[in-house]
Amino acid sequence: MSTPSDLQSKPRSDVPKAFNLPSSRFTFWLVLGAMILLGTNMRAPIVALGSIAPVVQDALNISETQIGWLGAVPMLTFAVGALIAPTIGKRFGLENTLIAMIVFLTIGMIVRTIIPTWIGFLTGTVILTLAIGFANTLAAPVIKQRTPNHIPLVTGLFSLTMTVTAGLVAGVVLPLSEYIGWQWALGSWSFLGIFAIIIWIFLRLRLGSSNNQTAALATLGSSDISMWRTPFAWQIAIFMGLQSLLFYTVASFLPSIWVSKGLPAVIAGQMGSVFQFMAPLSILSLTWLVNRGRPIQALAVFASILNVIGILGITFLSTDLAWLWSGIMGLGCSAIFTLSMMLFSLRTYTANQASELSGMAQAVGYIIAFFGPLGTGWLHQATGSWDLPLLIMLILMIGNVGVAWLVSRPIMVDGKRI
Repeated sequence: MSTPSDLQSKPRSDVPKAFNLPSSRFTFWLVLGAMILLGTNMRAPIVALGSIAPVVQDALNISETQIGWLGAVPMLTFAVGALIAPTIGKRFGLENTLIAMIVFLTIGMIVRTIIPTWIGFLTGTVILTLAIGFANTLAAPVIKQRTPNHIPLVTGLFSLTMTVTAGLVAGVVLPLSEYIGWQWALGSWSFLGIFAIIIWIFLRLRLGSSNNQTAALATLGSSDISMWRTPFAWQIAIFMGLQSLLFYTVASFLPSIWVSKGLPAVIAGQMGSVFQFMAPLSILSLTWLVNRGRPIQALAVFASILNVIGILGITFLSTDLAWLWSGIMGLGCSAIFTLSMMLFSLRTYTANQASELSGMAQAVGYIIAFFGPLGTGWLHQATGSWDLPLLIMLILMIGNVGVAWLVSRPIMVDGKRI
């Protein structure tokens, strides 16, 4: 039996050897650089708005409900993008599609800057988040296609880049707005999109289009397995969806929850930062462990248990250890997201399958996640307490431990053992 770390190079028995494309050192570094630049654009425009939302609300004279829609739009457009990205990527090529999506993402950021109205801001947000939904889905098949021998490493660094960039942007966008105005504070990050467009065009010109290389594998990558009828695909969709539900709920309400537990507002706000800042440690540790051949099943179950411990601590245990419970959840959420991204490639045979699994799982996952902040906010308003939302979250996270065990078994997407 192969170890999880060498799964990515394991060829399918009915795929001709000519199609098992090893990655050269040049290809590896080029793809890694392209993925890192892509990652810098994937979360920064979203967290930038969250950090500066009160300023935008005052400037545009819009309501709390309208701001709420700006916060909810990403999960809906991520799901829509995930649904249609595999078909578009297969038709026009992964790299071609990603280049187009980075262009649209950059345009979306610029639209929000130059049209300072509610309609302009909403339009720009829809454009850029839909593009991110495509990129979320197509990242895994590009990594599988171009760097099949380095899937955990490239995926881990891609995820780490998203997290670190988001953290940096969240910290500087508000102070920056005081010097150059909120429009430029949001729009200035479009230069990252321009750099990403340049490197992805260079990659496309040097390496060609992935759809040319995988045309003979199209039937193996899609028609032989329907992800919507595959138990494994649904398991990973639920696994990722429950993680995202917890992540977006905690990101929205953690300071408010800690204030209700008796923490001062300043310290409660710091707990949100603790939750976010655990991501780099989690992703680096996970990537190192997977590359060292540690069992993915143990890592997945452990990450899910961390989320259970964090919710237990917030709900029932001492607020003196608020930093611990917040940090533990940050570790668990980041690890599960990165593991899910890895599994899209590690548990499929071809880039087409990785694209279809990624699209299906993320579409379902983000629909699940959409109801996290929405449902939690509604329950809190209806009951006047965080107890019932936290109890429901605890039950869901306990269930996700079992799902973690299922999705991380040493089997491929068609149920065959590795």
